[in-house]
Amino acid sequence: MTPADVIVIGAGIVGAACAHELAAAGLSVHVIDARKGGATNAGMGHLVVMDDNPAELALSQSSLDLWHQWGPRMNADQPTCQFTNCGTLWVAANAEEMAAAEDKQERLRAHGIACELLGPAALAAAEPLLRPGLAGALKVSGDSVVYAPNAAEWLLTHAPRPIRFEQAEVTRIAGRTVHLADGGTRSAGAVLLAAGIEAPRLCPGLPIRPKKGHLAITERHPGLLRHQLVELGYITSAHHSDGTSVAFNLQPRPTGQLLLGSSRQFDTTDPAVENPILARMLRRALDYAPALADLSIIRTWTGFRAATPDSLPLIGAHPGQDGLWLAVGHEGLGVTTAPATARLIAAQITDATPPIDPAPYAATRFGL
Repeated sequence: MTPADVIVIGAGIVGAACAHELAAAGLSVHVIDARKGGATNAGMGHLVVMDDNPAELALSQSSLDLWHQWGPRMNADQPTCQFTNCGTLWVAANAEEMAAAEDKQERLRAHGIACELLGPAALAAAEPLLRPGLAGALKVSGDSVVYAPNAAEWLLTHAPRPIRFEQAEVTRIAGRTVHLADGGTRSAGAVLLAAGIEAPRLCPGLPIRPKKGHLAITERHPGLLRHQLVELGYITSAHHSDGTSVAFNLQPRPTGQLLLGSSRQFDTTDPAVENPILARMLRRALDYAPALADLSIIRTWTGFRAATPDSLPLIGAHPGQDGLWLAVGHEGLGVTTAPATARLIAAQITDATPPIDPAPYAATRFGL
């Protein structure tokens, strides 16, 4: 097998996006993945601008710009990618959260992101499913959703030059050589690790912990929901570093189904659905949208986010292993931030000008 310029370990949305952009930069790319499923298959596919800190905002905003370029092309080639510009409503339960919505609006508008405040009446008109008495919401118009597994497949199969794909399990990385479970090896000019929660197994010492989440999906009810709904309290719960938290997060799928989240739970790698956690999540949802009690849930499942201590991903060269590059630790924003991650990686590997400052995502911040 002819060595490639870059081996990408991981064919989830981050690995696929990186492979796509590396191919667009003129490099030969070989993707290796065991196809056992990961965060891309388990997540909501919410494409959302997040602004908890400047680095998160830069990465998510740059990515959303690229998603709006990719999305229509994806839908034209592969309609099952289901890219949909539904917008997000950040729902405020009370006056304190409405003040937080106003602050959020100011930050986003300062970066040219279209958003508007909705009072109680406007919120009720926009989403009648929500209960009366909520204080309002911030509407972020450019946020969207995508069916991430099919989007990842599109990125691999619609790159500017062909990407070689191999279904295999990687057991070890040694320099620029990858060792496979069947005893084989593959070598390249560079190796990019984009394997989510599997990354520490292949590169010991990476500061990544699995963060478990539950999801549920309802039967089809077309037209019942128009926007992605997220409680403003989600911002706090999403970045807890310990314990278990739940938050209201509801997404309209193009199928007419409603996708419901979310929970966050450390210190477990058991993929089983835990009924007490699921019950907390559903009670939280019913507090915001009591009418959900009339719908039937047809499936529940879990997934694991790869979380770093500061909730920012590791993007760039591994400082202690020559030839190894990292695109891991995206936590719950892997689908959102895959495009800008890919552009950053491609620029650094090819010595091009990065689209945004790569310094906040460098692995050196953890002393690797």
